[in-house]
Amino acid sequence: MLEKLDQICQSGLDSISNADNLNNLEAVRKDITGKKSSLQEVLKSLGSLEPDLRKSVGMKANEIKNIFADKIKERETEIVKTASFIDGEIDLTLPGIEVSEGSLHPITQMSYDLNDAFRSLGFEIYSEDDISSEKFAFDSLNFPVDHPARQSMDTYWIDGTENKSGTERLCLRPHLTGGSVRYLLEHGAPARFVYPGRVYRNESTDARHERAFFQYEALIVDKDISFSSGRVMIEAILEKVFGRKVKTRMREGFFPFTEPGYEIDMECLVCGGTGCKVCNQTGWIEVMPGGVIHPNVLKSANLDPEIWTGFYTNIGLDRLVMMRYEIDDVRLFHSGDLRFFKQFK
Repeated sequence: MLEKLDQICQSGLDSISNADNLNNLEAVRKDITGKKSSLQEVLKSLGSLEPDLRKSVGMKANEIKNIFADKIKERETEIVKTASFIDGEIDLTLPGIEVSEGSLHPITQMSYDLNDAFRSLGFEIYSEDDISSEKFAFDSLNFPVDHPARQSMDTYWIDGTENKSGTERLCLRPHLTGGSVRYLLEHGAPARFVYPGRVYRNESTDARHERAFFQYEALIVDKDISFSSGRVMIEAILEKVFGRKVKTRMREGFFPFTEPGYEIDMECLVCGGTGCKVCNQTGWIEVMPGGVIHPNVLKSANLDPEIWTGFYTNIGLDRLVMMRYEIDDVRLFHSGDLRFFKQFK
């Protein structure tokens, strides 16, 4: 029986070596290791052998089976390396086929540009999951219990958690600001970081609004941060992104997580400030709400508001891209229309 196994092994190895394409190799594999192969017949007959012989024959048969598997894999690699997938002769004088070059989505490119700009100012890039909770999206950010943003008409709550609270009540993050508390709890202060990402809100779509869109938030926390330094940083970032000075204005605004809060508008670059549907005929478009971080938010991050202060800046990334390329409808960014995206190379 052992001599028969030697013959089976040699015959199988010869067949593997002679296989000149993948189809032939697959046929050889079935022939030497399949259910009807000689090797399989030997394994089936082990029960009729004496115990001592059964052990040695079984070990040798399994050893041969492993040898076949390794050799088949080696031969397959050799065939693939040497195989030619071109039929007939090749005319080397013909020009090559131009490779189609892809490009980054304009919002992705803007995010990368902002990353570079903020890194040059010593900021860290931070990210978190798209699914947040009531605790980080609202409780930690000083949102009152009856605030409208907590209702289902504004926030996408996850089924099965609507009757829970705190960290157990889950939602698609309606803004990025909850990430600030997560970061501060993990890293403490002082802190200087940005956190770009997609957010989700249940609202009607139009030229300036989408249900899923991108924000880019920045936060500085330190012992001595002036309000005016935030304005200077914003103007420096806009100048770096657009390659020139951009007109801005600051208006008073209320946000539960800031005190005081502000809204930064920039001159609409689509119409040059004359008025269009993007800016609602005002010549200005809101791109950066923010303000001084509220003491209650600092307390949620286990920081003493008597020692630490800071300020937020939340950039509407989609709108900033609209200004860069003079695009008048935010919905185009999420349309998947290649005719639109091929412009950005």
